[in-house]
Amino acid sequence: MADSTTRTAERALTLLRVVCERGFVTLGDAAKSTDLSPSTALRLLRTLESTSFVRRDGAGAYRPGVAIVQLGVLALSHESLVAVCQEAMNRVVEQTGESAYLSVPAPGRQGLYIAIVEGTHSVRHANWVGRRFPAESSASGRVLDGATDASGYCVVSDGVEHDVTAIAVPVRVGDRVVGALSVVVPSYRVTPNSIEQMAQVLLAEGRALYRDEASV
Repeated sequence: MADSTTRTAERALTLLRVVCERGFVTLGDAAKSTDLSPSTALRLLRTLESTSFVRRDGAGAYRPGVAIVQLGVLALSHESLVAVCQEAMNRVVEQTGESAYLSVPAPGRQGLYIAIVEGTHSVRHANWVGRRFPAESSASGRVLDGATDASGYCVVSDGVEHDVTAIAVPVRVGDRVVGALSVVVPSYRVTPNSIEQMAQVLLAEGRALYRDEASV
């Protein structure tokens, strides 16, 4: 027989599944759908709310929270997008010598670095995987926001960190931007010419990824 901790976890996960499947539920509907008493359902929903897995809207209904959205993004990204982009990132490093990153949107107009292939220079950028960054002040964030100009890429210096320059291009599935492919370079090593060269490498890989996805 399952112990009380296991039963509690099972009930909480069942409630969470109901909230995610329906999009929103009242306390009464949640209790009825999971065969729980309203008091037990309320206790578990409050726990899920305190950890951001669910949230209450203005009408008092329960909806998926920030934490469950982020977990979904991470699961999708790690299982599919990283695999799709891995070879492209390897080629970017081979051609530029700089660390290549893959990032995806995160809640709150932020981005999230989900993969890196480290550069080959003895001085190279440290690993940012798992770090969030603001969309408005980063190259990848601007790309994720669709803020690229006619050049097709974004460049930001001293954005996420001082003395670092990032160049980013979009990763698309169809017409939707699902990620950003970027290089992160110590600013002392960049020139207008090298920025353009690295941008063209990124653009070529981004276009190749778009064609590959469009043909699936």
